[in-house]
Amino acid sequence: MDKIIIDGPCRLSGEVTISGAKNAAVAILPATLLVNGKCHLENVPDISDIRATIKILKSLGSKVEYITRNELIIDNSNITTVEAPYDLTCKFRASYYLLGALISRFGKAQISLPGGCNLGARPIDQHIKAFEKLGATVEVKRGNVYASTKNKLSAGNIFFDVVSVGATINAILAATLVPGTTTIENCAKEPHVVDVANFLNSMGANIKGAGTDVIKVTGVEALKQSSSYAVIPDQIEAGTFMVAAAITKGNILIKNCIPKHMEPITAKLQEAGAEVTEFEDTIRVSMNDTPRPINIKTMAYPGFPTDMQPQICTLIAISKGTGMIIESIWESRFQYTDELIKMGADITAHGRTAMIKGVDTLYGCPVASHDLRAGAAMILAGLVAHGRTEVYNVHHIERGYENIVDKFKKLGAKIEFVRDNGRDENV
Repeated sequence: MDKIIIDGPCRLSGEVTISGAKNAAVAILPATLLVNGKCHLENVPDISDIRATIKILKSLGSKVEYITRNELIIDNSNITTVEAPYDLTCKFRASYYLLGALISRFGKAQISLPGGCNLGARPIDQHIKAFEKLGATVEVKRGNVYASTKNKLSAGNIFFDVVSVGATINAILAATLVPGTTTIENCAKEPHVVDVANFLNSMGANIKGAGTDVIKVTGVEALKQSSSYAVIPDQIEAGTFMVAAAITKGNILIKNCIPKHMEPITAKLQEAGAEVTEFEDTIRVSMNDTPRPINIKTMAYPGFPTDMQPQICTLIAISKGTGMIIESIWESRFQYTDELIKMGADITAHGRTAMIKGVDTLYGCPVASHDLRAGAAMILAGLVAHGRTEVYNVHHIERGYENIVDKFKKLGAKIEFVRDNGRDENV
């Protein structure tokens, strides 16, 4: 079984360059289906979710040419089917973006019910609501989602019952080629929502208000080919390395990030006692003392991101006091706390609340990665724990972090990725 081995504790120092945003890239790649031609993308993270998305696009008829590891050209001028294969789309959540893009351009689409990390109920009812408001018929049966329209889609008004990043992006995709103006209300404001809109606008779409509660999409007849578009830096990867600097009492310069996107994380790290210095596209985080306990409530952007909750919990676990986390997004996000408890953490989690009493020392032991961000938390715990930590189920980590082992190694961590065949290598 693949595993990541960490010998701790360590103090991290040096520089790390953040990769392209996973949550933006997994939406932008399906968005290229709206273009009857080529799209040139840069800063695309080389992670398993992206590789899976590209496999799906190829199965639909896309031609994909890699210029470098993180730069590619996608040609969608010869799409042969709108039925995405079950064995690929069922594996990760973002496959639902295929629905919005395909129904907008071709008037029909079929995917399996999307998978992904097990964080609790993640219905697609708001996505379906958006498609139906634009005139589509959507059916969910036998594990598949079927969307179609007898005539062309028509502009409409969409009001989401709850704030949803995925539904917001899918509504934008579906409305991009629809004549007239579609108004989308109660929208998610996350940076990757804005990035998808910026990508589409760079090719001639007319999308206004991304990053606010109300987005207006005035449909265009067609999008032009993209000369080049760079995906934004990954907010959560940057946040993970910010916590890594604090938890190891280290000093890390985090390059290729957007400090504005990091504000909710920066504020909490400063509250915990870290020194955070912002530059134009870099952030330096350093820590000299044991962290102070902090309280967190996860919220939609610009609140504290749920995807940073396990990492910050690990920091609180070695603080000098008691902190609390309230999880307002996903009801099953505290599964990872059992693994931290194995390492000596003092955590009581019930429902959507966790109380964390800081301990002096964590101890290395075998732990499992229950989901993508929990896997990052296990690595952080291993970096500060005494002894050897072995992290299993690392396929979750590979979904969202590019070269994470190599990046930590260059910062001074004693960390290795061990494949099933016993060969050591970087993720």
